[in-house]
Amino acid sequence: MTDLSRLKQPLTLRCGATISNRIGKSAMSEGLGTADNRPTDKLVKLYRTWAEGGTGLVITGNIMVDRLALGEPGNVAIEDERDLELLRRWAAAGQRHQSQLWVQLNHPGKQSPKMLSSEPVAPSAIPLDPRLQRFFQTPRALTEAEIEGLIERFAKAAAVVEKAGFAGVQIHGAHGYLVSQFLSPLHNQRQDRWGGSLENRARFVLEIYRAIRQRVSPGFPVSIKLNSADFQRGGFTAEESMAVAEMLDTAGMDLIEISGGNYESPNMTGRRQAASTQAREAYFLEYAEQIRDRVSTALMVTGGFRTAAGMAAAVADGATDMVGLARPLAVCPDFSARVLSGSDSEITIKPRITGIAMIDDMAMMETVWYARQLERIAEGRRPKPNESPLRVFLRQVLRTGVNSVRTLRARPG
Repeated sequence: MTDLSRLKQPLTLRCGATISNRIGKSAMSEGLGTADNRPTDKLVKLYRTWAEGGTGLVITGNIMVDRLALGEPGNVAIEDERDLELLRRWAAAGQRHQSQLWVQLNHPGKQSPKMLSSEPVAPSAIPLDPRLQRFFQTPRALTEAEIEGLIERFAKAAAVVEKAGFAGVQIHGAHGYLVSQFLSPLHNQRQDRWGGSLENRARFVLEIYRAIRQRVSPGFPVSIKLNSADFQRGGFTAEESMAVAEMLDTAGMDLIEISGGNYESPNMTGRRQAASTQAREAYFLEYAEQIRDRVSTALMVTGGFRTAAGMAAAVADGATDMVGLARPLAVCPDFSARVLSGSDSEITIKPRITGIAMIDDMAMMETVWYARQLERIAEGRRPKPNESPLRVFLRQVLRTGVNSVRTLRARPG
């Protein structure tokens, strides 16, 4: 029998907030916002389902801090208090049964699709990999004034989130989005105080953290999702990531969720993992073990956990304080409760492939297929584990085109 006692233990963060157990739901893109990027009742339903499913910490999909900078149509954006009442309903629904609901705040930078952004911004005017240039424009380099403005946007959104009743926030600093772009020497080739040395490249995320912390109450958790590495030649390395984790720890970060990869090298999907990694399930557990002695910030490792034994061992060994689940909770929303009760010990997650190499080689298919399952849950239906990936992809291509047009039409001016 697997000893589940460590998974059932509460976790108290340095800010004083307590999470009821050691299982966290990592962010997954829902795409369930309106054409003008406001929250909907579908999100209320979806997150109520997860709260009732026994997960101690639930983190939303990436919520944008700028309505003109989206990762995809259907993103929710928070710029002010216009949606405060619906945000309050969302927060309340997602925190039933002692679950905490945190909002992940994000800016896509250059990873904003052509159909939504004719002039995306980034630290430097460097395009994405040639394979992706059919989908994404070459970005414009941000001015220093714009950088300062984006820091304020993160802080303002966090203040709104706390006022709405959410239990915490997470800065998205992984997967090739804007914060991750600043950290990468491959994508950030600035010559000012925001680029060059690692200290300069880390300035953006540290200033975001400090600005948020000044705008929220002392007991309100502020966390980050951080790449263990970008897995690209000339990119953000594991050693640089550990150094940034130490900077964040010193600054006072409450929790660091460890992930890795980006659109150009999608290691967060679990493809091409080493045999040793597969044996221990979690993709980034070895990295967590290396920084465990370097930081006192609580850690959450996400990616690859499929069994109660693997989750329990990771926490019991001290490599991580929490285990993060994503895809398992998209096909079985109450998997956490099943694990903690001892009724389910594992779940099978298979790759979602269309058979079209260009599509399957990117992270796109995994994101699209699982977003479809979230939509089903939000509509009060069961997930469909055997739903055809190709059918889902073709459906999503059509919906994305239609929703992109609606989004552009909904923009002022």
